[in-house]
Amino acid sequence: MSVRTRFAPSPTGYLHVGGARTALFNYLFARKHGGSFVLRVEDTDQARNTEEAREAIFSGMNWLGLDWDEGEGMGGDFGPYNQSERKANYDRWFEVLREKDRVYEDDGAWRFRFERKPVTMNDLVCGEVTIDYRDESNTPDMVIRRSDGSYVFHFVNVVDDLDMKISHVIRGEDHLMNTPKHLQLFEALGAPAPQYAHIPLILNPNGSKMSKRDEGAAVGDYPRQGFIAPAVVNFIALLGWSPKSDDEIFTMDELIERFSLEAVNRAPGRFDPEKCAWLNQQHLLKLSPEAFAAAARPYVEAAGLPVDGAYPEVAAKVQEKVRLLGEVPEAIGFLLSDNFEFDPAAVEKVHGNPAAKDLLAALADDFEKLGDWSADAAKHQIGDTAKGAGAKPGQLMFPTRVALSGKAGGPDLGDILGLLGRDRCVARLRAFAK
Repeated sequence: MSVRTRFAPSPTGYLHVGGARTALFNYLFARKHGGSFVLRVEDTDQARNTEEAREAIFSGMNWLGLDWDEGEGMGGDFGPYNQSERKANYDRWFEVLREKDRVYEDDGAWRFRFERKPVTMNDLVCGEVTIDYRDESNTPDMVIRRSDGSYVFHFVNVVDDLDMKISHVIRGEDHLMNTPKHLQLFEALGAPAPQYAHIPLILNPNGSKMSKRDEGAAVGDYPRQGFIAPAVVNFIALLGWSPKSDDEIFTMDELIERFSLEAVNRAPGRFDPEKCAWLNQQHLLKLSPEAFAAAARPYVEAAGLPVDGAYPEVAAKVQEKVRLLGEVPEAIGFLLSDNFEFDPAAVEKVHGNPAAKDLLAALADDFEKLGDWSADAAKHQIGDTAKGAGAKPGQLMFPTRVALSGKAGGPDLGDILGLLGRDRCVARLRAFAK
């Protein structure tokens, strides 16, 4: 039997990180086993569905690189892939249940008649779980068709999985108690059930259940903040799955190779924004300088900074300094434009040294007299100027950095001197020394 997994979002809101993880695990499992990954849309809630939410789901999955084999824009042999277009399928299978006397009418609605027996499922993550249906007071027959003729989630979910020949259902642990109901439906319809794997919840750093309003919940926020997709995929994969080693940095291909349901944890995943940012930094470091500059360019342009011929070289100087692409404009703004802000704390620290202004003014004079301008020559001159004034080179290095960049940290001072050039360095030193 070929592996077929699915992701079935409802277009009632943005793509949540929990939904993205469900999609990722289904995607990894299908790719690992050479199977198919299906995207179907549970869009029967007409009152809450929006086209904006629908597009947010598709764009979020595309950004993450979770390309589906069947569904929206891809077609497939088991469509339609929107529940709103599948009523004829539901009607047909409902008639099967009626012919078998497994449904009965109740105040205009139709209930599914459970078999009164224990139902045991062997979940691929949670293990063996049994629900006893012999006590009707605890497990009343469930409505599967409302009085208005519409069908409930449990029925359409089972019919869709049946029609689309889904072999493995990988979904959140909050659906665990639904599965015995679904197993009874599959049995009543005379069809084999897929294998189920219920993955743990995602918790906030404080241990509370992650909601749609919490930090990091919306996948659409990640690219806006300057995360890159491979890093977010890496991070989401580690929310509930363990590689069973100390490795933490994975490409998508490596995740596909390493992923298994056996390695999915039973304990909830703990969302850690700092870990996500750290992983992003590790993935940024793997980029070539050219690829890093290209990835950061939209953020630099959005900040209104000039992106001229020197930009790629300038961007490369902060590749090891930033965690997010959104930090690049602030990190290199002083190299691209003479209009930049000064860090008040850094300025105050320089002004705490009474000799700093005189030293900077002297350095500006010495820079003007310097023969051939180069980063090494300029950096060496800082030491000579300090010694000439009876100071240590370190006493002038920090004031020079602040005068040229407005910051206490950043790229190597030699890189700053080389990229700015003599004239801009002299002008900034004189302006700061006033």
